[in-house]
Amino acid sequence: PKPGNWVGFLFQNSGIGYQVPNVKVNTRHIEQAFFRSAHLRAPGRIENSFANESFMDELAFNAKADPAEFRLRHLKDPRAVAVLRKVMERSGYVARAGVNPAAAQGDVARGRGVTYLRYNNASTYVAAVAEVAVNRRTGEIRVERVCVAHDCGQLINPDGTVNQVEGGVIQTVSRTLMEQVMWDRTKVLSRDWASYPILRHDQVPKVLVDLIDQPGQPSFGAGEPTACSIPAAIANAVFDATGARLRAVPFTPQQVLAALKRPVGV
Repeated sequence: PKPGNWVGFLFQNSGIGYQVPNVKVNTRHIEQAFFRSAHLRAPGRIENSFANESFMDELAFNAKADPAEFRLRHLKDPRAVAVLRKVMERSGYVARAGVNPAAAQGDVARGRGVTYLRYNNASTYVAAVAEVAVNRRTGEIRVERVCVAHDCGQLINPDGTVNQVEGGVIQTVSRTLMEQVMWDRTKVLSRDWASYPILRHDQVPKVLVDLIDQPGQPSFGAGEPTACSIPAAIANAVFDATGARLRAVPFTPQQVLAALKRPVGV
């Protein structure tokens, strides 16, 4: 990395966790940060994981392969394979290639999206499946259910771990669908719940969590890893439902409607 202002671990999770012949990652720190930043769950890693896991789905689509099975082909670590297979089992995942054929008719299309990551490529293993309903007429996305398989090593407080995972899901669904700080040339404009909306109680998805205990193994964190998996899981589910690829958060209705006008996968 080049010298510059330190703005978080923005390079972490930029390298993929899959077995591929050649990987090269370049990172550059900005010279000046124009806005004062502060702590937020999983800085940098969410963005990098979103890019990596969205691209894995694009590769699977072009290979005419099921997204989960495509990931399994490129995973050798047995703990990685275990979380992905566990979340497939919990969600009732049925392998198929391409866009959901059952979503072709009507205003509301439904789809599922899968993601896998190892936090920092060195600690907690997470796999997630998000199930969404997309209104083609309004562009609104509703996340109906999120299933997570989570391996953070030896479990010390299972109930607390589940709480952390659930909180990471809910917070990041909100960040993915609607949260956005707006500003002009002099100040931040997002100053209340009207200008900075968050997820309401009636918009919270059902969350199912499976913990995989690893007695005798090092214990890792549970607060941030799941958050990294959510934006791509939602984007991949929207693609499965509609063929529209979302490439930037938040996934507002305006962005969804614009994506629906593009050719499939563009």
